[in-house]
Amino acid sequence: MKRGRHFYVSGRVQGVFYRATACDVARRLGLTGWVRNLPDGRVEALACGEAAALRAFEAWLWEGPAHARVEAVVASDVPEEDFKGFRVR
Repeated sequence: MKRGRHFYVSGRVQGVFYRATACDVARRLGLTGWVRNLPDGRVEALACGEAAALRAFEAWLWEGPAHARVEAVVASDVPEEDFKGFRVR
């Protein structure tokens, strides 16, 4: 069953290739959606796909790339949307 999940990630998550790496991870997991930087220093993502893939993506969001320092990931369920692939906004 497919579903959607919305994320806000805070910490040292800008300027460390967080968005690009998150995009690669989401694509490998077969997710669709997007990821973007916010003016307040957080990263926002919306991902749609299978529940197991979304759980794996959320686990990766807590890790991030090598130079990231994730302090929090706030996640909520959202209705699934029909995206074509996963991209950086």
